[in-house]
Amino acid sequence: MSETRTPLTIFSPAGVVARTTPVRLASKRLKALGFEVSVDESALLKHQRFAGDDETRLAALHRIADAAPSVALATRGGYGLTRLLDRIDWPRLAGSVERGTAWVGYSDCTALQLGALAHGAAGPASVGEGVSAGFWAGPLACDDFGQADGALGGDDVTQETFVEAVTGSLEAVGFRTEAGFDGLEVGGRLWGGNLSVLQALIGTPHFPRIRNGVLFLEDVNEHPYRVERTLQQLHMAGILDQQKAILLGHFSGWKKSPLDRGFNLKTVIAHLRSLTKTPILTGLPYGHVPVKVCLPVGRKVNLMVQGRDAFVMW
Repeated sequence: MSETRTPLTIFSPAGVVARTTPVRLASKRLKALGFEVSVDESALLKHQRFAGDDETRLAALHRIADAAPSVALATRGGYGLTRLLDRIDWPRLAGSVERGTAWVGYSDCTALQLGALAHGAAGPASVGEGVSAGFWAGPLACDDFGQADGALGGDDVTQETFVEAVTGSLEAVGFRTEAGFDGLEVGGRLWGGNLSVLQALIGTPHFPRIRNGVLFLEDVNEHPYRVERTLQQLHMAGILDQQKAILLGHFSGWKKSPLDRGFNLKTVIAHLRSLTKTPILTGLPYGHVPVKVCLPVGRKVNLMVQGRDAFVMW
């Protein structure tokens, strides 16, 4: 009897794929992990800094939604999805979720994930056990499966977590956080992603109005003062105070300045904690780093802290 393999489509909704090698390596690695891999017909197109022009990338989104593979995995982020949000047929994406598709990615994919949440296309907040369909903040094909500097093509923990997520067996993630939150236990709808992309959606129809949620955030190449400025906007807009908890992933890739004089991410977080009553936890393994968990955007979760061990369960 032949082995049943999970259909997975690799597609490019945003930035151009500069080289074909990572996509080829990702396909090979994903096949070894038990997926039936196909690469969308426009995934490797190039138009300026985009993977094809806007019409091409929009058509790819709708084509994949209509096909409803078990997994739709983006090649990379970059920039491009914001251009499409006003024209996406959200009911078509919702239909793919109803038929079992798990849409996976991070970075610029935050725009698609939050847009789906805002337009009711992300699926129900509460689902039964073993359900993988919906929008997952998780790895990218090129970054996390297509690297040539290792036999696995990326971090093995990241890949194992991805497989569990899209096959319905992932029910929780854990991480080590700072002291001071022992006994914290809250519940709410999980949402968030890349901080800069999220900020760009505020005031648009594509920004989800989530109250009593659990907000997770990360960013790359943004100096701590830029991170603070963006978080200040979220605070002044009332978004931070409306949450049950805020989970901070990695803020990587920035360079120190001689003007900092002790100003860093720790001082940013301390300042934010002085402004909002919402607990702000650090240490979430998520962001532009090799090791990242998969997080079900829009799903109701419970956050529990025991000592310094935090658990997000759904």
